[in-house]
Amino acid sequence: MKLLLIDDDHLVRHMVAKMLRNQGHEVATAADGARAMAIVGGERSEVVITDIIMPEQEGFETIIRPRRDYPHIKIVAISGGFRGGNLEVLSMAHHLGADDVLAIPFEEDDLRQALDRVTAGPPISVLMHAE
Repeated sequence: MKLLLIDDDHLVRHMVAKMLRNQGHEVATAADGARAMAIVGGERSEVVITDIIMPEQEGFETIIRPRRDYPHIKIVAISGGFRGGNLEVLSMAHHLGADDVLAIPFEEDDLRQALDRVTAGPPISVLMHAE
């Protein structure tokens, strides 16, 4: 499957891309939503995995624009929250059109299951881990 991974944190981007490649996916990456928008259409991505809190173009807009311009693309939002780990951003992402959400940190199997859910279609689910 062709995926686009968007995260401003180099380490997170590297680790998640490695998980995805281990699962046999073709992965393009971007450090923020603005750069991702240049990639999303041209790469013919099937799934966009996007962080929420990022510079330039944050994840909420990165959910809204592909949802509007490329409605066939599935979207998984990921976030470690902000200001003390507040994960309400994932609920907001879900309401804005993310097909699934994952709280950082997550395991490789959690990521695999999220991709299975979004490519299988409804229902939309929310998976949040408590540490």
